[in-house]
Amino acid sequence: MGMQGMELCAVAVVILLFIAVLKQFGILEPISAEDSCDVELELSPARHQPEELEQLLARTKFTKKELQSLYRGFKNECPSGLVDEETFKLIYSQFFPQGDASAYAHFLFDAFDADRNGALCFQDFAVGLSVLLRGTVQQKLKWAFDLYDINKDGCISKEEMLEIVTSIYDMMGRCTHPPPRAGVPAQHVELFFQKMDRNGDGVVTFEEFLETCQKDADIMSSMRIFENVI
Repeated sequence: MGMQGMELCAVAVVILLFIAVLKQFGILEPISAEDSCDVELELSPARHQPEELEQLLARTKFTKKELQSLYRGFKNECPSGLVDEETFKLIYSQFFPQGDASAYAHFLFDAFDADRNGALCFQDFAVGLSVLLRGTVQQKLKWAFDLYDINKDGCISKEEMLEIVTSIYDMMGRCTHPPPRAGVPAQHVELFFQKMDRNGDGVVTFEEFLETCQKDADIMSSMRIFENVI
């Protein structure tokens, strides 16, 4: 996998795999005629209460019918209204039986767990999915940047990027051809920084990340192919 391939993997795999997880949950079901009826976003008082529909309409770029359809699938698969990290990892592992997806799933779970409470609720899914599918290119790239910025200090260090790249290789497992040699993830990180770290200070800011990605036609194309998923 060359440098350009790794960049595409590191950016687009976020969206591809999250969509796969949502389909596994049954959340991305086609919108049927039944979805035209008014289905309220509510659960029993003993379970997690999602945001009101009007609030989610304001926070996302989904229509009322789309939110209702998404919620129906989420509620069917997650009656409690919450998905913990272990469940999230378990679902990811089903897609990569030849590798170890736990580290990458952990990073992705953290990216969606905006309030850091250790569980994903429907609004976490809806808001994150809205950015990935309906957001502007800058919003999508900011989401990806925040995923790589593990300690949330506003920049990506080589150590953080190495953790992400290593987790991708671990996740792909024996599917990676040819099998990576020792030190290959670190080599990709060095190439990433040669391209992204424009002022050579050893970290990549969002401005540097955004500018570089926007000049890459393949990355820009990957940002558009998911727009009509639902």
